[in-house]
Amino acid sequence: MPVAWMIGLPAVLAIAAALTWGARRYALRRNLMDQPGERRSHGVATPRGGGIAIVLTLLLAAAVAALAWPAARTTLGVFSLGLALVAGIGWWDDHRPLPAIRRLLVHMVAATLLGGLVWQASGSLVHAVLAVLFTTSLVNIWNFMDGINGIATSQAILAGLAFAMVMPLPFALAGIVLALACLGFLPFNFPRARIFMGDVGSGALGYAIAALVCLASVVTEINWLLLLVPLSAFLVDAGFTLLSRMLSGQRWMEAHTQHLYQRAIKSGASHTLVTALYFVFGLFSITVFNACSDLQPRWEAAVAGTWMIFATGLWLLLRNGLRN
Repeated sequence: MPVAWMIGLPAVLAIAAALTWGARRYALRRNLMDQPGERRSHGVATPRGGGIAIVLTLLLAAAVAALAWPAARTTLGVFSLGLALVAGIGWWDDHRPLPAIRRLLVHMVAATLLGGLVWQASGSLVHAVLAVLFTTSLVNIWNFMDGINGIATSQAILAGLAFAMVMPLPFALAGIVLALACLGFLPFNFPRARIFMGDVGSGALGYAIAALVCLASVVTEINWLLLLVPLSAFLVDAGFTLLSRMLSGQRWMEAHTQHLYQRAIKSGASHTLVTALYFVFGLFSITVFNACSDLQPRWEAAVAGTWMIFATGLWLLLRNGLRN
């Protein structure tokens, strides 16, 4: 490993931790607090907005990468703009709540930027449109799933490592940097939450992970369906919970406590236990993903479909067991 990487990668971890500490001081000074409530999973007022540390770390890393690889400056610039848009609207919402439709429009604009990069790299309009839809969805899924200590951050770490393992250098660094930026934030949020990520962080994490999926789809031969396997814990829980709310006529974009992890907390499980169980499932997911990433595309798709069926069955079983 080049000396610059040996110095730079630990610096990512340190910068993220220092910025999180600063974000907590800012939140306390501005009284930027998440209050307990019926639709919350925490019991004490807690500072929010700490995810800005992850965002700033990723933007700084992108700037350094642009200096190191001039040919990638346009791509990194477009990604950074999209990330800043998603984080910016989340930061605004953390300070002064906004209507969901405004946030969604900004998410779609940012997703379109990422879709444009995919179109340029792959030459496929269909691929680009799928990237836009997927990115918009993942931004909101990560936001929905960021409800207990450490769950969104730990799943992002797993995703970053999973994609880093299958991409060649220097592309793999994108996943490693994301994992390290999240790891710098994690001690402030798990097992005891001294600060929450907030919309600024959760939406931006969804965007960054979507960018990793898009990057892996154009620099590897891995089937798109298999690329979803490392994210299956969140995709299944969020996807089927939202579908059930839509089918029952509920306002699906409103805050609620119907996700599987929320039901587990309401049943008496601790944040630490639930996050740990999701982490273990995530480890199995990335193991399956890594083990099958060299198969022929049709077999990769078959593995992905089988894994998603298994994950869905497990979700249904646990959800019925935790029915309130």
